[in-house]
Amino acid sequence: MDTALFTANNIWMMVSTALVFFMHLGFSFLEIGLTRQKNTINILFKNIFIICAGLLLYYVAGFNLMYPGDFNGYLGFAGFGLPLPENGLTPDYASGGYTYWTDFLFQGMFAATAATIVSGAVAERVKLGAFMIFTIIYVGIVYPIVGSWQWGGGFLTTLGGENGGFYDFAGSTLVHSVGGWAALIAIFLLGPRIGKFGADGKINAIPGHNIPLATAGVLILWLGWFGFNGGSVLSADPGATSLVLVTTSLAAAAGGFGAFILSAIRYKNYDLTMFLNGILGGLVGITAGADQMSPNDAVMIGLIAGAIIVLAVALIDRLRLDDPVGAVAVHLICGIFGTLAVGLFGAKAGMDQFIYQLTGVGIVGAFCVASAWIILFTLKKTIGLRVSKQEELEGLDLHEHGMDAYSDFRMNQH
Repeated sequence: MDTALFTANNIWMMVSTALVFFMHLGFSFLEIGLTRQKNTINILFKNIFIICAGLLLYYVAGFNLMYPGDFNGYLGFAGFGLPLPENGLTPDYASGGYTYWTDFLFQGMFAATAATIVSGAVAERVKLGAFMIFTIIYVGIVYPIVGSWQWGGGFLTTLGGENGGFYDFAGSTLVHSVGGWAALIAIFLLGPRIGKFGADGKINAIPGHNIPLATAGVLILWLGWFGFNGGSVLSADPGATSLVLVTTSLAAAAGGFGAFILSAIRYKNYDLTMFLNGILGGLVGITAGADQMSPNDAVMIGLIAGAIIVLAVALIDRLRLDDPVGAVAVHLICGIFGTLAVGLFGAKAGMDQFIYQLTGVGIVGAFCVASAWIILFTLKKTIGLRVSKQEELEGLDLHEHGMDAYSDFRMNQH
């Protein structure tokens, strides 16, 4: 491969890695903004833990579980740690032509995202120790095994034999739904926050304490998605990368409009948080097929995903499930839609492809639900999942950390 092209590919992949890393700041801002002040430190601690633990786990075993080389298509393992290829500089290491080290780091940044999705859903009432144990198992084992089935060359890639198989460009299912399924099981086993649902069945809103931070978080996530989707081209190919960035942005914008318009019609107000989650829904929805869609397809996918957000949030509330940040609606439900959209829109549209997509969603969903249930139910019956009533009412910052995120501010108010 031409040295200049190899260098360009590698630089783009490193820039994309940095953008995906930056997304963790976006997740942190979004989660603390949409929850109450008394749990800010706890949420930030979880997000920092996820990044550090995710990278170390991916180094120890996750990378080689996800990319085991030749394997039976279901489970393989290439060994612990990172081997030393020829200086890490083999030009043909990956189809895009970039270094082994860059590949590890880019993929490692994805690994932590699944647990970050769960973090927001269980906010304000989960025991920190239980969450950390869950993260270690889920990110260290479950996520890379699912990833190996598609990105590692496993059985999902050959569902249709020579005719092709399941397709997930950047992770609507393999990242977002993997986290979303776990979030769904977690909030079911945890139960709602105190005061979320009245004895008479009334649904009570629990407002977040800093909507400007939540807005900043969404804009940071949108920026980070340029690396999330753009880097998934696995090269600096100008045409492919530019198309992906266009479809990603159009879907995000359309997702915001879809949610804002439907929520305004249903609730007779302009709900900023619904607008924000609509943007995220559009981003998740386009992720599975960002390289296969035309601009028109991307706008349609975004509009539908944004509308799905409004309906999904209402459905989750009616089911008396408490998701403080809308993680299940955004990452699970829009992740499923985005995956199925590959068979409905764009270059791969067709009934055969739709069946492959539906099969993949079902297989991954069953595995993730079973895995998350085993891990979380075991934790619930042993060390417990939920903090005490007193801890929840007074805030996890005080009880889990002995710190206050805004101590100077509070002192100045007295």
